[in-house]
Order: sequence, then C-alpha cells, then structure tokens
Amino acid sequence: MADTALQIALIQHACGEAREANLDATEAGLREAAAAGARLVLLQELHTGVYFCKSEDAARFDMAEPIPGPSTERLRRLAAELKLVIVASLFERRAAGLYHNTAVVLEADGSIAGCYRKMHIPDDPGYYEKFFFTPGDLGFTPIDTSVGRLGVLVCWDQWFPEAARLMALAGAQLLLYPTAIGWDSRDPEEERQRQREAWITVQRGHAVANGLPLLACNRVGAEPDPAGGPDVRFWGSSFVAGPQGEILAQAPEDKPQVLTASVDLARSEEVRRTWPFLRDRRIDAYGDLLRRYRD
Repeated sequence: MADTALQIALIQHACGEAREANLDATEAGLREAAAAGARLVLLQELHTGVYFCKSEDAARFDMAEPIPGPSTERLRRLAAELKLVIVASLFERRAAGLYHNTAVVLEADGSIAGCYRKMHIPDDPGYYEKFFFTPGDLGFTPIDTSVGRLGVLVCWDQWFPEAARLMALAGAQLLLYPTAIGWDSRDPEEERQRQREAWITVQRGHAVANGLPLLACNRVGAEPDPAGGPDVRFWGSSFVAGPQGEILAQAPEDKPQVLTASVDLARSEEVRRTWPFLRDRRIDAYGDLLRRYRD
C-alpha cells in the first residue's frame, strides 16, 4: 500500500524591521525542517518584516515587492536546493497603488506553483489592513503541488467557514493558514486566553467540518505600535490538526520553533466515510448564504 504520510513543518519566529535578517531566520528554519525530513513547509503571515498594519502609515507601502521578486527568488533557490514545497506570505506590489496580502507556493523544483491573495481583509484596532491590501481576486482555488492540492488561506480568512468549505469543495487535501495574530498588551489574562482558544477552536472546527488536516502558522514576539498605541504580543501557538480536529503538534506561545509533524493524507477518505458532511449538505436550502443578513 502506498505511503500516504506527509512530513510537514511550520516555522514560527519573531520578526524585526530588517528584511534580510527575517529571511535569514526563515532560511535557518527551512534547513532545520529539511533535515528533519519535511517535504512541505508553511511560513507565518508577512514573515519578511514586522506586522506593519498597526497604523495607517503610507511609507510602509515601500515594503511591498513584486511576485516574482527578491524574496521569492531567495525562497525559490532554497526550495530547489532543499527539495521543499514552501508556502510563503508576502506583501505583494501588483502595480502602483495596488497591493495584496499574498501567499505564494513554491514547488520543490524552485518554480512558482501558484498564488492566493487574501480575500477577507480586516479593519480593526491594531489591524488596519484595508488601508494596505486590496481584497483578493483569485478566488478560493487550491494550488496543485508535488505533495498534494493545497487550500491556502491567510489569517483573517481563518474565521470564515465559507472559505474553508469552498477550498474543500474544490478538492483541497490540506488547509493552510499563515497568520499574524496577537494580544493587545492592555488585555487581561482571561481575555487573552479566550481569544487564543477561540482562534484554535474555530480552525479545528474547519478541519472537522471538512474532514481535512489543517496547518496554522503564527509568529511570536512583541512588536511596538509606531503610532504610540499599545504593543501587540503575538501568541505563537502554531499547530497542526488532523481531519477530526485532533491536535497533532503545537508550538509554544512565546518561543520560536520549527514545528514538525506527520500528516496522513489517506485519513480524510476514512473520516469522510464515517462523517459524510459533504454528502448530507442541503445545497438546495443554502441560498440565503449569498445575502449579507437575513432581515
């Protein structure tokens, strides 16, 4: 019987203002992941810099780069050298005045397998992304790679069951979420843990509802608000869940880690036979999902 186990890794680390230093940390993580036998590696959201959306600073547009561009070129060489499929999240400059929060998938031969542009764009205190990012226009389309069909989504997308479902309906074999999410330093400990647990729980729910393994990679470290607001401390906790929502591996809240796990892609078939959610969907009765709200 064919081996359906896939060795994967998630690289969780802190980020600073220096792009090359951040990419150095990524490269070290990629080499560690490859040495551990990984074939697929997920990087955290916007991993080449600080999370710059805490304030509406137009100078931050200078951080954006084309795809392909400098970061993808470095990652492309590493993918080919280490024989890794890499999912990387970048600030894409598509044209003057047109920018996206984009995940690019690099094949193990160094080619670009495809891109996903973040669809759900938040606009909340400390997360002013609508100022920077145009909503994605590539749809919820999985990306075919040598390790499987990847349902790549980005951060705020992780709260929306519709996004995960559409990726599953398009044949995704895994759900992957590069993420940058943390606590407002003013939040009490009880609120912090409620937020973190909600983040984990909703994504485990996507794994269960779709019978798919799920990878979520978050950053760690405290980053100051340049506008003088409260610091954000990213809560790490990157994790891998199986198709019944079971936690296969999880990183700490406050330390860098190259998190590795083995995912059995054949289990989705087994789980979906027992829990046939796709079979029992009432697609004839879901029309109101296309409405903003049912008054």
